[in-house]
Amino acid sequence: MALQHRNFRLLWIGLLISFSGSMMQNAALLWHVSLLVPADEKGWALGLVGLVRVIPIVVFSLVAGVVADALNRRKLMLLTQVTAAAVALVLAVLTFRGLSDPRVIYALAALSAAVGAFDLPARQALVPMLVPREHLPNAISLNTSMFQAASVLGPAISGLVIASSSVAWVYVLNAVSFGFVIVALLMMRNVPASAPAAPAVIGGAGEPETGDERSAGPPVREGEPVVPERRPADISLNAAMEGLRFVFRAPIIRSTMLLDFFATFFSSATALLPIFAQDILHVGARGYGWLFAAPAVGSVVTSVALVPLAERITRRGETLLWAIVGYGGATVVFGLSRSFWLTFACLALTGVTDTISTVIRNIIRQLETPDRLRGRMMGINMVFFMGGPQLGEFEAGAVANWFGAPLSVITGGVGCLIATAWIAWSTPMIRQYRK
Repeated sequence: MALQHRNFRLLWIGLLISFSGSMMQNAALLWHVSLLVPADEKGWALGLVGLVRVIPIVVFSLVAGVVADALNRRKLMLLTQVTAAAVALVLAVLTFRGLSDPRVIYALAALSAAVGAFDLPARQALVPMLVPREHLPNAISLNTSMFQAASVLGPAISGLVIASSSVAWVYVLNAVSFGFVIVALLMMRNVPASAPAAPAVIGGAGEPETGDERSAGPPVREGEPVVPERRPADISLNAAMEGLRFVFRAPIIRSTMLLDFFATFFSSATALLPIFAQDILHVGARGYGWLFAAPAVGSVVTSVALVPLAERITRRGETLLWAIVGYGGATVVFGLSRSFWLTFACLALTGVTDTISTVIRNIIRQLETPDRLRGRMMGINMVFFMGGPQLGEFEAGAVANWFGAPLSVITGGVGCLIATAWIAWSTPMIRQYRK
């Protein structure tokens, strides 16, 4: 349904290629760092990749959300995509010249994260402007499918490229991949100024559009939907605080963000995969690429199934909670495993459960947030859903350095289960949330 709309289709195809390149680079960065440090420092070194990525996210998330609401979202994406391509190209050139200092990789990873902090709110807030409201759940499911497909292709290709040539070529391919999004954005036509307004408040978390907002803009011909003119936010502290007040006064949105943060903080073990591939499972670069892609393999299957089913899920709150319980349980078994295929299966199961929770969380947030606040909501959400896994990688690396990678993964899975139980108990609204 959503793919029948030309602008959304262009963006979807471009992002599929671009995300594949980004996932290639994410896998390559960890492998690259693991080759540049002594064996007894791998845990810390890999965990630091997550830490340097989360700092720009925390610093820029609020202002990035305000900017996404204040400026033209398509033009903002053009700027971020060009900048991200330049960063990847610099990384490639330095690697070809014999880059051996991991601090340079950390610096460029931080710069890339800063660019992504401005790109993500603009990108996610742009989607509701490209499809009608009734097609938004389908668009979100398709975006999840696309991201997970890229998450399979990217790391698998990255492992093959690293094994056959070098990590530098991975960075080159990522730089090229951004060009497809840039072309897609340039080819879009008649992108509206705002997304259609909700006919009524859904679930009680959002605020109704005011009469002034609905009456703004040119006259509407008979039979056409009334679309509000999006009032740009000022790039100011007041605009940022308005977004914060909205998020933290909406229990259903706040609880989904907390679930996202705690689940990924405790169960994030991606940074430790080079250790599992090199020192525990002994499967080399190719095996590492498939382990890195395993969660996405499960996600692709699930997200394809959710494309027609997402709108039919009625008990959304309960489904979300049970999905995160499955995510934590699969992480515990992954930490206990010493078999490549059992590890692969557990990682794939984390992808299955994470996809279910991701789709439901995104549907809830998009439907419950007025368009004029969407960019700011996405910016705040970025701290939770990107900060959680990046901080989690640092925590996992520190624990792995002290007690070993397997125990780090096991305790993380247990922590995820405890945090989910606490949020479910303390926020009845999330358990009761229905379509």
